[in-house]
Amino acid sequence: MSIPNHIIKSTLCIIMLGVFFIACKDEEFSHDNLLCYDGKYPDESARNIRLTYSDSGRLSFQITSPLINKYAGDSPFTDCPEGIQVISYDIAGQPESMLTAQYAISEEHTQRMEAQHNVIITNLKKGDTIRTEKIVWDQRNRRIYSDVNVRQTRADGTVYLGDGFDADEKFTKYTVRHPRGEIIADDL
Repeated sequence: MSIPNHIIKSTLCIIMLGVFFIACKDEEFSHDNLLCYDGKYPDESARNIRLTYSDSGRLSFQITSPLINKYAGDSPFTDCPEGIQVISYDIAGQPESMLTAQYAISEEHTQRMEAQHNVIITNLKKGDTIRTEKIVWDQRNRRIYSDVNVRQTRADGTVYLGDGFDADEKFTKYTVRHPRGEIIADDL
């Protein structure tokens, strides 16, 4: 009795597929790992975004970023790996202050945004600027602060250095911690 040709071909095909799957087993690409997503990649991404926030029908903040990534999970967060710009507006809808940074991350549960790398905050009405490497925007308490070195430049060119600062979230009232030095910009 001879075995039909199609049964031999089917059996060989099944054996080859079995060998293929056994030989190509990859620990990183297993069924278990697919069910336990580790959050390395964003759940949502968007390019060239402009978000507008209002309070009681009045423009309050405008946030722009070339790239925004949103991550879900136990501790959801959003980051702006290509930079961020935040403009705050006064009650009349006029720009009041502007923050720029090369990176920002916002934690949903704590309602805190941290901006890092070449952070510049400008009071557009006074002309004062603070430069630092890191700030925290505590949205619950409506304040901005930093615990790292800052450089404040006033509209008249006076420069102060400090160990951080505290400000309201619109950067209209602020205090430099441990200010030192007074350098007139014309003397540089």
